[in-house]
Amino acid sequence: MRASAATVASRLRSPLNRRFTTEQVRIVTDSTADIPEELARELGIVVVPLRINFGNQTYRDGIEISKAEFYRRLKNGEQPTTTAVTAAEFEAIYRGLAPAPIVSVHVSSTMSATYGAAVLASRSVTETRVIPFDSHSVTFCTGWLAVVAARAAQSGATVDEVARLVEERIPRLRLVAVLSTLEYARRGGRIGGASAFLGSLLNIKPLITVRDGQVLALEKVRTFGRAVQRLAEIAEEMAPFEYLAVAHAQNEEAALGLTNLLSTRYPREQILTVDLGPTMGTHTGPGVIAFCGVAGAGG
Repeated sequence: MRASAATVASRLRSPLNRRFTTEQVRIVTDSTADIPEELARELGIVVVPLRINFGNQTYRDGIEISKAEFYRRLKNGEQPTTTAVTAAEFEAIYRGLAPAPIVSVHVSSTMSATYGAAVLASRSVTETRVIPFDSHSVTFCTGWLAVVAARAAQSGATVDEVARLVEERIPRLRLVAVLSTLEYARRGGRIGGASAFLGSLLNIKPLITVRDGQVLALEKVRTFGRAVQRLAEIAEEMAPFEYLAVAHAQNEEAALGLTNLLSTRYPREQILTVDLGPTMGTHTGPGVIAFCGVAGAGG
């Protein structure tokens, strides 16, 4: 049985509210941001789950289905879909955090209706000020915006100052990923069956990027090892980065390899490693690896 929006809000915000003042800016995001649970807890970021659907079974992302279970079912041939957060759920969250001002950062509106729901909810909530943002990106690029915002909020920044920090960084988000297989893109209707078969036959590994909310093909590489090398080279071309992370879906070995390559320029402790969750995994499948960064102010 699906929990009500108010029940979901109660579970998400408790006990986070207990250590925040009513003046401190609160940060809300959604589960597509792939923020590690411990980091979200440390920074007091409220993560609202999208829903993952396997047939007539529905699960709240990160709460009712684990990443391991999700990818196991995906590998076994089940094809999931995702459902956006509703405006009613956001309203309950925002009202629960009031009277604290809120900055709400979300997955690109071209990929999900979640941001639109946040906008609708922000217009309905009069108990506090809510500033929603469309990240025009996905996964930990959205996550970086929430993390930057939360750190500023903890330092005492006003809601306008936090919003400005987020707004300034949206055009500087950089994400490049390599798919380990084209099969899941085929399942989701992103490419045709013939293209997926040919790509598999030739061991082609496509590199993709996200620009202005659009997923674009960047180039094709013949082996996965070479693709990881290309990720490092492309990151170098996009350098310098203010913040940088390596994201992967059940591919720790490749994530470590990419981190090693990137650490020749950036201290290893400054490169965050994150696991990609079910939302992106629905479209990319397991094995994907990416870098997610915020380019320097001159980038």
